[in-house]
This record gives sequence, C-alpha cells and structure tokens, in this order.
Amino acid sequence: MEDTYIPALNKKWLTPLYDSVLKWGMREDVFKRHLVVQTHLQPNLRILDLGCGTGTLTILIKQRQPASEVTGLDGDPHVLEIARAKAKKAEVDIIWDMGMAFNMPYNPESFDRVLSCLIIHHLTADNKRLAFQEVLRILKPGGEFHIIDFGKPGDLPMALVSLIIGRLDEAGDNMKGLIPVLLNEAGFNDVQEIIRFKSIFGELVHYQVKKTDRL
Repeated sequence: MEDTYIPALNKKWLTPLYDSVLKWGMREDVFKRHLVVQTHLQPNLRILDLGCGTGTLTILIKQRQPASEVTGLDGDPHVLEIARAKAKKAEVDIIWDMGMAFNMPYNPESFDRVLSCLIIHHLTADNKRLAFQEVLRILKPGGEFHIIDFGKPGDLPMALVSLIIGRLDEAGDNMKGLIPVLLNEAGFNDVQEIIRFKSIFGELVHYQVKKTDRL
C-alpha cells in the first residue's frame, strides 16, 4: 500500500499558492461556508476537520461554534504551520494534530462531526476505504461525516475541465462517481448527495452520511 503523503496541489513548492488557487479558482468561500452551515453544527460538539490543510475551513467552523472543540488533522507539517499562524491571527483556539486520514490518532467514538474538504481525491482507492473505516470508527453513534470533493461530472463542460484532475491516478475514483460506493464498502449506509459546485478543475460534490446506532 502506498502511504506517501501528497502535498497541496501535488507539489511542495506549490503549497504557498494553495490558498490563492482555492480562493480565486474554486470559489472556496462559497462551498466552505455552505459546508459549515449545512453540517448541523451545535455548541459543545467535538468536530474534526480531516485533511485540514492551511486551516481555512477549520477556522470557519470554530468561528461559527466557538463553544465546540475543533480539531484540524493533516499529514503535512508545513501547512499545519500556516494553519496555526492563521488561527492565531483569527484569535481562535483550535487543536492541530499531525496524522494521516487512513491511520488517525484518535479513540473510537471521539467525534460528533467529521468534515473533509478536497482531501479524499489525494488518496488511493485502498486508502480511501481505510480512511472511511477510520471515520466510522472515530464517529460517535449519530455522528455525521461530510465530504466536499471532486465527483463524476454532470455535464460535458465539467467533463472537459475535469480532464486535468482526472489524469491523477488517485482522483480517478472520484471522477467515476465511486465515493458513495467506497463509503458503503467501508460500512456506511444511506450516502446522500446534497449539492454540486462547479469549479475550474471540475465539479465538487457534497456527500453526507450518518453513523447510525446499528453500525
């Protein structure tokens, strides 16, 4: 199994450009604010931003629910340094942990919500399954997992702009629409597609699933 970490934009030297690409090229503000609003956040929850990157979404979560415990997890020490600096500037208290999505350093049933934005397409199919199994393990019963990531294009224009991302081996599962299938294989049921967003790199899909008491 390949466990090599893939940095933001696939190259370490591109990491400083990551925030600008998301802001201006992918309408980051639109889909991340949607995610924060639509994930049923409440006070006093434990919330994990899985693959938090430079912490933009993590900070938005904490600002919306300051009484909740918010954790950001990422495998890249460089982006975590950027995230810590951004959180300090925003004056929010966030836990920043280093770790991989498919081997998380948390106890079972630790979180009420897990959010993941633009990290799943970086994982191989095997590591996607492992990551989803890990999310199932760390979610409390009734907890929710929300993903925004590339999905199967819904029309020809999106299919054309998706060709760049689709050339990445790890993203092929996304472009084939296999994320719901892999979630089911990991043990989740009733995967829901909430909304789609168009971007210059392809179509983003918000998937939602809940850990039911019977799991």
